[in-house]
Amino acid sequence: MTNTTATGRRGRLRLVLGDQVSAGLAGLGDLDPAIDLVLMAEVRDEATYVRHHKQKIALVFAAMRAFAAQLEEKGVAVRYVRIDDPDNSHSIVGELHRALEAGRFASVVLTESGEWRLAQAFAAFQEVAGLPVEIREDDRFICSHTRFRRWAADKRELRMEFFYREMRRETGVLMDGDQPEGGRWNYDAENRRKLTKGVRPPARLRISPSPVTRDAIADVARLYPDHFGDLDTFGWPTTAEEAKIIVSDFLTNILPGFGDWQDAMAEGEPWMWHGLISTSINLGLVDPLDMCRRAEAVYRSGHAPLNAVEGFIRQILGWREYMRGVYWLKAPEYRLRNALDADRNLPWFYWSGETDMACVADVVATSRTNAYAHHIQRLMVTGNLAMMLGVHPDEVDDWYMTVYADAYEWVEMPNTRGMATFADGGIVGSKPYAASGAYINRMSNYCGPCRYDVKASAGEAACPFNRLYWGFLERNRQRLRGNVRLAMPYRTLDGFGEDKRAAVLAEAEAARLALGATPRAAPSG
Repeated sequence: MTNTTATGRRGRLRLVLGDQVSAGLAGLGDLDPAIDLVLMAEVRDEATYVRHHKQKIALVFAAMRAFAAQLEEKGVAVRYVRIDDPDNSHSIVGELHRALEAGRFASVVLTESGEWRLAQAFAAFQEVAGLPVEIREDDRFICSHTRFRRWAADKRELRMEFFYREMRRETGVLMDGDQPEGGRWNYDAENRRKLTKGVRPPARLRISPSPVTRDAIADVARLYPDHFGDLDTFGWPTTAEEAKIIVSDFLTNILPGFGDWQDAMAEGEPWMWHGLISTSINLGLVDPLDMCRRAEAVYRSGHAPLNAVEGFIRQILGWREYMRGVYWLKAPEYRLRNALDADRNLPWFYWSGETDMACVADVVATSRTNAYAHHIQRLMVTGNLAMMLGVHPDEVDDWYMTVYADAYEWVEMPNTRGMATFADGGIVGSKPYAASGAYINRMSNYCGPCRYDVKASAGEAACPFNRLYWGFLERNRQRLRGNVRLAMPYRTLDGFGEDKRAAVLAEAEAARLALGATPRAAPSG
């Protein structure tokens, strides 16, 4: 196509990234189909900068291809570079340069990236492009960068709960005038029921892959056979229409039970009452604020209780927006934080699932099969264990980015370095979420058939979470003793006496080594 009108007016080159498949994307605003060109590119750099789960790559490729087809149906010209195009430069910036060489444009328009790595690449591209490059803020989020910085500016410490209240007030979501609906901001205490005998999670609706999606799956199977994960269970939405089906099913059939069972875990039950919409929100197929308002409407119509709807809205309006705000506020140094000086390797069973710990084996299995585990599994099983083992946060980051289809650095890194491992020293969470096997036993059915004894705290037959817990606290005494939320366990630990404290430290070290959390090799040079 020509990118110039008869009067000589040139069009714009508009870049759309893989997680930007939104009709209302800022970079597509004021698009002129007569002369503008949309660039979309599947590139090796993005597919392999971590060895993403096969389903994650297939999901992004399929969503991109479907979105490009939708644009073309509306008369928009799209330059689409597939992963197997022989001329593919295999980097986003490389494809921008190739597109500029192939056409004449007045400017380049793009929407900001969600990751610092690409943001830096685009800033460098601006300097050398040879024409104006406009980088627009991603307004698909509820809280802008400026708004978050303004909220954080006068805070001695950041806490999601207070940010969440601000967002509730500003959006009016789940409010009764200037007060929270029901008189309380947070119903987290009512989100902690264990799955009782006879209660089973509802059947879940999955999306049957379209021809476009099956084509993407085949490409991933052919090009990335050694990446983690299975492809034959793929059931994620790849278009806005498919996402609407999942959202509707969740709001109608699943949300009413979400409040009670939000934190529960059960072997062989990967979905429980969770939304399964994080992939769709993070791709841009579902608008987060609209999702919150639709959930609120279900509550106001009397079809879901307040503890369910508030708990769900808190995940999006609170945690999702907060994590993104922290990521950009603290980047790029946030990725260097290792407040507990964790220095161990990630055990191989995180990849293989070859462990006798029933909880860990189940979470790794569902992560491999579905590219998914729900937030309590991620936080209190794999995250809690990695923290108590002392796994270096770089390795924890890599694992979470690799295994989950909804993982993007802006949301993954604050969750792993902040919530899961306390590597940020308390920026995201007010305490490390360390827990013994008693927590997992209380919130799941994992412990009954497990070969480890959840009531024992020492010896090879004892639950590894128990063997690690007191040693973790003792090992980090100088770093954590002053944390007021850990005052009670440290009072207990102080009462052990010196000999017993030395014994729990030795027990934890034996467990770390037995589980494969060996010391990392010192950096060369």
